[in-house]
Amino acid sequence: MLLGRNGTGKSQFVKLLNRAIAGGGVEGIKVTPSVVLGYTDQDMSQLPDRETPEAFIGTRYNLPDARVRSLLAAAGFTIEKQGRPMSELSFGQRARVGLLALRLTEPNFYVMDEPTNHVDIPGRETLESEILEHDATGVLVSHDRSFVRNVGNRYLLIDGKRLKPVEGPEDFFEEMALGDA
Repeated sequence: MLLGRNGTGKSQFVKLLNRAIAGGGVEGIKVTPSVVLGYTDQDMSQLPDRETPEAFIGTRYNLPDARVRSLLAAAGFTIEKQGRPMSELSFGQRARVGLLALRLTEPNFYVMDEPTNHVDIPGRETLESEILEHDATGVLVSHDRSFVRNVGNRYLLIDGKRLKPVEGPEDFFEEMALGDA
């Protein structure tokens, strides 16, 4: 888990990692070809605005139409919503499409910036379970204390312009509660 005050560069760090892993190349960062990336950012920008959930899931994962409709229905989408452009969906609905895509990718390395934003409690619990069940590695940023505690097992704090290992999130959470962060 990556911890830090607002404005310290957590989101920029996550974008840099994504670019390095996804093949955009970042000097000094080498990634093994066996990495299967699971990436989400705060705005779900990995989802194409003009594409529909049905077209996005069907095309990206090469699934038959009936399977796509079934998966989207299980994620809470009516047939009518499945055919709307992503730009017309609420942030919560977009997050559900993004998390479904993440699940179908079956990542072994997660790079996620605020993945629980706009996600209801059952969605957060499902994401937690998937991360823990896959015993995957990742760099995650979240202000959701429950999510951080449940998923994190190693913590890095952005302190100035350095990453500093810390024992856990509790001291950071306490600072935030006191208004020092």
